[in-house]
Amino acid sequence: MVAKQFKATVKNLIYLCAVVLPLLILAGGCSPGNAAKTAAPVPVLAAQAAARTMPVMISPSPVGHVTPVLSVTIRPQIGGVISTVNFQEGQEVKAGDLLFTIDPRPAQAALTLAQGSLSRDAAQLENARIQLARDRKLFEQKLIAPDQFDTTKVTMDALVGTVAADRAAVANAELNLQYCEIRAPIDGRTGGLSFHAGNVVKAPDDVLLTINQIHPIYAAFAVPERYLPEIQKQMRGRTLTVFASFENLTGEPPQGQLSFVDNSVDATTGTILLKAKFPNTDGRLWPGQFVQLALQLDELKNAVVVPSQAVQNGQNGQFVFVVKPDQTVEQRAVKTSVTVKGETVIASGVRVGEMVVTDGQLRLAPGVPVSFKNE
Repeated sequence: MVAKQFKATVKNLIYLCAVVLPLLILAGGCSPGNAAKTAAPVPVLAAQAAARTMPVMISPSPVGHVTPVLSVTIRPQIGGVISTVNFQEGQEVKAGDLLFTIDPRPAQAALTLAQGSLSRDAAQLENARIQLARDRKLFEQKLIAPDQFDTTKVTMDALVGTVAADRAAVANAELNLQYCEIRAPIDGRTGGLSFHAGNVVKAPDDVLLTINQIHPIYAAFAVPERYLPEIQKQMRGRTLTVFASFENLTGEPPQGQLSFVDNSVDATTGTILLKAKFPNTDGRLWPGQFVQLALQLDELKNAVVVPSQAVQNGQNGQFVFVVKPDQTVEQRAVKTSVTVKGETVIASGVRVGEMVVTDGQLRLAPGVPVSFKNE
């Protein structure tokens, strides 16, 4: 009986060894680390961390609106009938260009009348001077009474005043004749016409048109007051650069210079008004246009830069997958700085020249092999 039980026990042990031992061996060979090493490579996109100079921008970029540096409303300084309009609506004009001509005939007639009055009174004044010289000699010889001499002198003095008034009237009439030609006071672009040839205009109430200077041009925007100390600090040594962008922008964004910081913070919004001046030689910025503005505060020299899509967010913070020389990946925590145009500065965690995964991270884990795919 004991022999039979012993044989049964030995038989069970042999069975267990034959069945369980291979399972244990198989289980040991399927550990996560070994499984990752024997799995098929995961196709990913990767990019190399590079060193370059990166601008430090105010983020998020504020929205501003474009305003002309100068805007002049053209009004007539003399009333009359518009005889000619010498430009097209929306045309660019230079300072001094003739815009309108008001019928000059009434002003010319007034000038002729004033000149005639001046000539008449000037002749009377000359006669009064001659008469005064004669009466002075007679008065000194006691041949005329003092009253007669005084009357002659007063008459001449009155004519002096009359001639002075006539000269002022001539000057005013000449000025009114000049006002018949309305010229552009600044370089700029004309707006819409309010009056056309044949219309009667009244001075100075009627607005003929508005000229806006667009070369250069301003963009006004507001930033939170927390940026004010850094803006003031950076402005002490240099001029700050501002970039403008807008919908359907083609080519490089227009670049200008910060030219104005308001002297007070808006208490209702906690922001401060800034203005940037853009040369705008190509006319891409337009008065009234809304633009997104990027104010560059500083530059980071030799910063480690990776594509922004390489940086992932996890429970313990941001991380990237770094491709090691053996074509497996390592999950590495990183600290980021600024992000500009799809590139992020890595303050710590990645070295220049290391490869980081930019696409395919969802299938990755530490130690997983990867292969590089074409975009």
